[in-house]
Order: sequence, then structure tokens, then C-alpha cells
Amino acid sequence: MRPEVHPFMHEPTSTWSYVVGDAGTRAAVVIDPVLDYDIHSGRCWTTAADGIISFVRKERLRVEWILETHAHADHLSAAPHIKAALGGQIAIGEGIRQVQRTFRDVYNLGPGFPVDGRQFDRLLADGEELRIGSLTLCALATPGHTSDSLSYLIGDAVFVGDSIFMPDGGTARCDFPGGDAALLFASIRRLYELPPGTRVFVCHDYSPGGRKPLCETTIAAERAGNIHLRDGVSEAEFIALRTKRDAGLAVPKLLYPSVQVNIRAGQLPEPEANGRRYLKLPLDERPA
Repeated sequence: MRPEVHPFMHEPTSTWSYVVGDAGTRAAVVIDPVLDYDIHSGRCWTTAADGIISFVRKERLRVEWILETHAHADHLSAAPHIKAALGGQIAIGEGIRQVQRTFRDVYNLGPGFPVDGRQFDRLLADGEELRIGSLTLCALATPGHTSDSLSYLIGDAVFVGDSIFMPDGGTARCDFPGGDAALLFASIRRLYELPPGTRVFVCHDYSPGGRKPLCETTIAAERAGNIHLRDGVSEAEFIALRTKRDAGLAVPKLLYPSVQVNIRAGQLPEPEANGRRYLKLPLDERPA
């Protein structure tokens, strides 16, 4: 089966969001929607998500699921805004529990913050399937970048989150809590076992060399040309390359704002006594 895939680029964070639909039944899912956020002012707005909402309404699609590939460290999720406007259930991989446990301590959220994933409507296990009209979605656990990373296989298309980028962009970093280069190697090799013509849709594209942003490639192209992990690269070689690269990477500028929202399924913190919401920023800490 070949789903209809509609990409949406959020330029400030180089993030691709997707609306994936079944043409026959008009059932659809939204993958990795972005909430606009300005780190300098703390202001949030919904222009990017509203573009998705307008498209869904124009195409008369019925959103059944809002899917996160992981608790992102580079943008805030707009899943609650999409749900309020279009319906659907918010889902993520069951590994989110581990991410919540880790970052509850980082943010000192206290024992009252649930770490069982209840903030989400559904936690998906490896191999679990969902129906989208006549399409079948299969959740594939692809940890390594994070412990909760999932890829979504829908017909001839797979949505890989941050595990791999376009071939000239390589692979995700593995130095976040729960990250593991050996796990990422195994996860990517699992993806590479999909049919060569499988369409691959990435979550980010940083336009290496100044080319225009791209969102789609194939398993065959990744296996032949991914600059970090193509056919013939051994596990030891990949771990050495990934470890060296990660050691020189800066902390993502939106990591602390993003993760504390995304472990809440995109919900902002509750207002305090003065009616204002606050995000926490731990000082003198490197997330590794």
C-alpha cells in the first residue's frame, strides 16, 4: 500500500512534520508537529501547526493519531494543539517512561510528576500495529538516539525520526541520556532490512552544503550512501565515528525547553500562583 505523504517544513528548527493519509477513507495521522517557540522571549505561537490544521481541513481528512517519533530535544511539540483542533490520540514509544524518569531528576520535578507515560493517550511497543483506514501502521523501536525512539512503517513509507537523516546528513547523535551508539547501529541496520524501494522520510534536514531542504530518500540510497553508516561500515567503526563526532557537538539550544514540554506530551507546565507558566533551566549541567 502507498500512503499519501504531505510534508511540512518548520524552517527555524529544520524540522519536517508530516500528514499521512489513506486516500480511500480519508483517515490520517500527523507526525511530529512543531509548536513555534522563541527562546529569547519565551513566547509560543501556533503558526506552523495551524498550517497543518488548515491543510487537513481543506483535504477533508480525519486525523486518528498524532504520533511522536521521540521526545524531541530541538523543538516543542504542538500535539495538544493539533488534538484540540482535529481530534485524534497522541502516541509515542513506551520508552518514554525511561526518558521521563531521567528528566524528572534533571528538572527536579519531584515525585508528583508521573513517569508512567500517562500524559500520552497511547504508548506503543515494538511491533505494535494501528489501523489508518485501509492502511496498517507498524511501530518499530529504533533506540540509540534516545531510548524512546520509534520509526513508523506505513505501507511503502517509513518515518524514521532522528535515527537517520538524508544520506549526506548521516545519523543522529547518541550523547543524550539514554543514547547509545551500539543501539543506534542495530536500529539503523534493522531499518536497512526493509525493502530497498521503501520511501524514507526524515524528521530533520540541515541542508548540507547549502542545498535546499529535502525530506525523502529510500532505503537503497541510505544503504549505498549514508555518510556515517552505509553498507560495509562495521559496528566498531560506527561507534568510533559517532563517539568522536558527539564529543564535539554543542548542546541543542532548545534542549531544556523542549524536553520538559515533550515529556508532558506537549503540554506546557501548569500556571503558577501569579498565573504565569515557567520553564526550568538547570545550570552547569551537560546532558550526557
